[in-house]
Order: sequence, then structure tokens, then C-alpha cells
Amino acid sequence: MAIIKPFRGLRPPKDIAKTLACLPYDVMNSQEAKQMAEGKPESLLHITRAEICFEESIDPHAERVYNQAVANFIDFQEKNLLKQDDDPHYYIYAQTMNGKTQYGIVGAAACADYENGIIKKHELTRPDKEEDRKVLTRYLNANIEPVFFTYRAVPEIDAIVSDIVNSKEPEYDFTADDGFGHHFWVIENAETNKELEKLFSEKVPFTYVADGHHRTAAAAGIGADRRAENPNHTGDESYNFFMAVHFPDNQLQIIDYNRVVKDLNGLSVEDFLSKIKENFDIVSESKDILKPSQLHHFSMYLDGKWYALRAHNNTYDDNDPINSLDVSVLSKFVLEPILNIKDLRTDNRIEFVGGIRGLGELSKRVDSGEMAVAFALYPVSMKQLMHIADTGNIMPPKVTWFEPKLRSGLVIYKLD
Repeated sequence: MAIIKPFRGLRPPKDIAKTLACLPYDVMNSQEAKQMAEGKPESLLHITRAEICFEESIDPHAERVYNQAVANFIDFQEKNLLKQDDDPHYYIYAQTMNGKTQYGIVGAAACADYENGIIKKHELTRPDKEEDRKVLTRYLNANIEPVFFTYRAVPEIDAIVSDIVNSKEPEYDFTADDGFGHHFWVIENAETNKELEKLFSEKVPFTYVADGHHRTAAAAGIGADRRAENPNHTGDESYNFFMAVHFPDNQLQIIDYNRVVKDLNGLSVEDFLSKIKENFDIVSESKDILKPSQLHHFSMYLDGKWYALRAHNNTYDDNDPINSLDVSVLSKFVLEPILNIKDLRTDNRIEFVGGIRGLGELSKRVDSGEMAVAFALYPVSMKQLMHIADTGNIMPPKVTWFEPKLRSGLVIYKLD
């Protein structure tokens, strides 16, 4: 069963929460981070992307950047821009997008659960990216940004969350510049915190990494490092845990994650379409955007036209967790044999576009001449994601896209 504990969060005062909170480090580059933090000395970007404090040529991974992040972190606390709660709490973090709100519980997940498979993953991680996330955490001695987890919904937990959000004003409540709403409650009642901890330990056998595989692996790695360094290790130390927001699965929706390719591998448009027809029916074509309506249906933009494609029955196996995925169908019957793209992780001829940008982004990139063809996919379901994790399988790269992104800075977990 999952171990998820309350903790003494480090949080901003109510009046600066909107200004201090920022998007995760990995959804922007240094220049974008600098623009986002302009005129906002309280923005957490001065800690998560401390390179913005230097000239543009600075290496974001330079030691003086990490040292600046530490100095800024200390400064924020000395100025009470971040202040630690006196008692351990769970927190409720809700997000609203397009009129729909999802409610997550912020708690301290156990590093041991990651090691023993209670926390399940569906993506591979790269050691270099794990180490990158470890470095800043080591310098700050804190989980500065949360990871995004899900679990199979528990009615008793839902009822507690509902009671709190319907009876108490949120501590933070704001709409970010992107139009997404963010709402945050502190669960102050000690008995309620105890009841939640009990429910997690009795009703939640597994949790699942939705977004943040590298941060999760890095946190677990730091826990293992600290354990090895401490001869008096007991298992109760703060470094044995890390911060995660836990959302029930029935409130989440995965957004499509699409592909654009730079060339047709030397084929003419006619020859390319001919090869596509070997494994797909072209159901319709249009100058207007065609959006996939169900699994195994694709949209393709090529030479100024949208094509609606339907995969032949022999291209997928709905009884197989991986071969039922449309990304697998696309790779096996288009990207590899026709376009000669064998490795999605390393081939620079293919790029990935989150569905939050809209399908118009795909046609725009092809019409500009930057790309030759685009493919839109029907989004993976939560059921598929959890089934893949439960069966010990790993998804191909760039399959799931979750929105809204968690804002960093509403609460921070200190490792000391």
C-alpha cells in the first residue's frame, strides 16, 4: 500500500502566491523564463531557472547558477516570501481548465515506494536527465517543484476533499496568465490529516507517475544517496520522502501528443500516399482540420491537405498493452518502414507537439516548409496508461501530455 504523509510545507503569503508561482522548469527555455520573470522579483523562476540572473551566454548548469539559486532561495525565506508551516499538513491543489476542475492532494511520497514498485511508471528515464534534477535538489536541499501522480479514485478520499473545498475558502485562488485556474487549501484539522494518511495506506495499493518521471527518479536517488551517507539512518528522515500531487484517475484526461517530420525520406507525395494506403484507409481529405475521433483513427497533414486515416485491423492488437497504442501503430507502419525513423529519442528528423497547441500548429509548421508531414493521434486513456504500468510495460517516447501543468511554488518540501 502507498505511503503518503503530511509535511510542513514552505509556502508564500497569500498576496504574492500568483506572482511567485511559475510553470515547471522544463516547459520553457532560458530566454522564455527570463521574459516570464521580468518585473517579478518574487517569481520562483529566480530559483528554478537561476540562469536568468546572468548574461544570456551563461551555461544553465554552471556551478555559479546553482549557487545563485541557493542564495535566492535563502533570500526568499529571509524576506518571508516563503515561510514554513508550523505543523505537518496535507494540502489540496485544484486546477481548472475549460470549466473542468481536478482536485489533487499534495503529500510526501515515499522513496521506498518507488524502489519497491508501489509507485508505478510508464516511461523510461535517462540517467543524465535524472542527474540534472538531482543537482538542484542537492544544492537547495528541497523539492522545489512537485511531481504529478495519479491513483485509482477512493470515494472516502473524494468525500473528504469535497467537504473541505465546499466549506472553506481556498488559501490561494487565482487565474494564471494562460487562463488556467489554480486553487489551494491547507488541511489544518489534525484528525482529518490522520484519516487521510490511514485511507492512503489502506485503500491505495499503487500510485502512478503521470508527469515527472525524471524528477521522481531523481528524488528516489537522492533518498538512496542520503541513506547511504547516514550511519544513523532510521527511515523517518525527510530525505526518505518527496513532494507529489496525487489526483484521482477519474478526474484526469490525457491530451494528444502529435508528431511532425521534416522530410518524406526521398519520396514524392504520390509515392508516400501510396505507401500509406498499404496499411491505412484514407477515409476523407479536406483543406480544413480533421481531428481523430477514436482509437486507431489518425489525421495527417500533407501538401496543404488534411487526411483522415483509419488503420487496418492487422496493424494493432487491442489485447496487447503496447501494440494497442496508436503511437506503436504509427511507428511500426509509417515512421520506421516508410520514413526510416527508427529511434524516436535520437532522430532529429522528428519532433513532438503537445495537443494543447491545437492541430493548427501542425499545419502551420508544415506550411512554413519547416516540416513535410504531420500526424495527429487520438489521446491515450488513463485506463491504457495504468494498464501499461500495471503490466510492467513501458510506453514509447512522447505519448502522454497532461494539462494544466502544476504551478511550482505554492508549496515546497524541505529535505532537512
